[in-house]
Amino acid sequence: MRVQFLAFATASVAALLAPATPSTAHPPEEPRYRHDRPTEEAVRAADLLAKVRDCAPVSRGRYRTDADRPATIPVCGTEDAVFWTADMDIDCDGRPGRRCNRRADPYFAASTAFQASDGRHLNAERLPYVVVPVPSRIWDYREHGVRGGSVAAVIHRGRVQYAVVGDTGPREVIGEASYAAAQALGIPSDPLVGGTDSSVTYIVFKGSRVSPLESNAAAVAEGERLARRFVGGG
Repeated sequence: MRVQFLAFATASVAALLAPATPSTAHPPEEPRYRHDRPTEEAVRAADLLAKVRDCAPVSRGRYRTDADRPATIPVCGTEDAVFWTADMDIDCDGRPGRRCNRRADPYFAASTAFQASDGRHLNAERLPYVVVPVPSRIWDYREHGVRGGSVAAVIHRGRVQYAVVGDTGPREVIGEASYAAAQALGIPSDPLVGGTDSSVTYIVFKGSRVSPLESNAAAVAEGERLARRFVGGG
């Protein structure tokens, strides 16, 4: 701030004659963000894909990506996870919103197989979740440590999005995730014309569960931990 010269001179003389006192100026601000230890790096998509390069089938048969497609997709397994690589159809079911409702999606259902902690159905617009086929002679997810709220890593074009198992789908079709999951991965999310035809890998970690199920922050934190262990990082 600028001051008049006379006032400045008077203050300067007074300062010279006054006894020395501790400075009352504020000390320099410390950095806004401080870390006592380096932040752990996120698990890379390439590292996850390397762990699921080989398939040991756990399903008794194969799934279709759509009802009119041939059955070519097995569910594979390791000691810690089950996985498959398929397309992504858009699940807009659950609580209706601006993007997911009967007007936007003629196949819309106002319910999901699994519910939030308050008993309400999930919000596909806000919560990244994946869809597993209903139990059948092909595969029963419950026999492999998978349930509502299990943690999944969904991978597409170098991106990883952590999600939960939030809904079930047709018994012979696989490859579906919520509107929010598609958006997070840069996949067109319109329930009618969105999705992608291939190259989406779904890894579901056995025995895992997020609580509350509707917490994406909890899914991401637990997903990173499980993914790090899965790729051998501890």
